[in-house]
This record gives sequence, structure tokens and C-alpha cells, in this order.
Amino acid sequence: MTNSKTAILIFANSATYEAISKPFHKSAAVFDILNKQTLQTVQKTGIPYFLFTEKNQKGISFGERYVNAIKTVFKLGYNAVITIGNDTPQLKTSDLLHTICQINTPKNNTIIGPSTDGGFYLIGIQKEHFDEARFLALPWQTNQLLSSLTLLLKNTTTKISYLKALADIDHIKDAKLFLNKYAFISNYLRSILRSIFLFEKKITPLITESKTTCFSTFFYNKGSPLFA
Repeated sequence: MTNSKTAILIFANSATYEAISKPFHKSAAVFDILNKQTLQTVQKTGIPYFLFTEKNQKGISFGERYVNAIKTVFKLGYNAVITIGNDTPQLKTSDLLHTICQINTPKNNTIIGPSTDGGFYLIGIQKEHFDEARFLALPWQTNQLLSSLTLLLKNTTTKISYLKALADIDHIKDAKLFLNKYAFISNYLRSILRSIFLFEKKITPLITESKTTCFSTFFYNKGSPLFA
């Protein structure tokens, strides 16, 4: 399937860079898998795509870098852009194909894939509805992002269509949720997640024991005077 007027924008940092901002055990390995999975999912659509990592993103804040990436793709001549990240393992090629169909019909000009944490994992938007200044003003990386984006778009002439809500992986608790609740993740990713929690189970008692020992030593050291 091809559509020369629409492009997919993958806004995702490298696994090494992600591990710096999300430093749980083996986070680099997790995001290496997610990056590869996201790329494969996008390539199966047959739609032109652009990958923006920390190497070619421009701007200081997350919002600036994200908005500049969208603006760059529009400047290349595309009329519609579908943006996704790398932290939604449940995203399927069929979700992207559905978005591509919907974004090019008059009834549904803007498509949003809401994430369960109050943000969004996908937005498909036409160039005429992309207001750079208003997008920059959105509360990026907060749980108010989705509601603010929805309000922004409702004040325009666009019509909004929603995909199903999906969870993403930002923290160790998110990874645990995926392992325990969701079946639609690769076996390799599942094995990495299991190794993370085996590590967590081993390290947590050591940390607790260390804190208890330090506290006990401090509390029972009654021989030293408060002042010399």
C-alpha cells in the first residue's frame, strides 16, 4: 500500500540514549528491541517514513524537538504526517494502515492513539491543521497532554478519530505491567523483561538490608557525645 501524500515520522532516540533517561536494569536492551520492532512495523506499511533520533532532532525541550520534526516532514512536501514513538510494543502495522486510510478522508482528518498514562502514542494530522505555536504550548511529557491536545483540535475545523488506548514503557513498573498483563509482545522482549525482574528481586533485599544496617548502626551508637 502506498500513499505519496502521507509519511510516517518515528520520533525515537537510540537505545543508548534512552537508557540514560530511563535507567532501569537492561533498559538499553529493551529499547534496542523496541526500536527494531517499531521500524519493522512501519516498514510493513509501504509508506515513506523518517526516523528522528537525538542525532537529527532540533530544539532544547521535548516539545521543540517534536514540533520541529513534524515541521521538517511537512516541508518535504507531505500533506499528512503520522507520528509515533518507540515505546508502544502493542502498536501494529494494521493500526498504521487504518490511520493512513482515515487521515485521507474528509470525515476523520486527525487521528489520535491515546496512551494509558494521559499522553498519546500516535497522532495523524494534516498539514492545514498543524499549528506550530499551539503545539509548542502543549504540556508535553505530562498526564495532561492528551486532554490538552484534544481541546486544541476541537477548536479547529478538524474532526478527531481515536484508536484504541495502548500502554507504553517509560518506567520499570510499565515493563512489569507488560510482562504480567499483555500477551502481544515478542518472545525476545518477554525474556529480557523477565531477566529485569529477576535482577530486581535479587537486588531489592540487598538494598533493604543495607538500609537497615546503616540505620541500626546510627541508632545504637550512644557512646559518642553530641558535642565535643
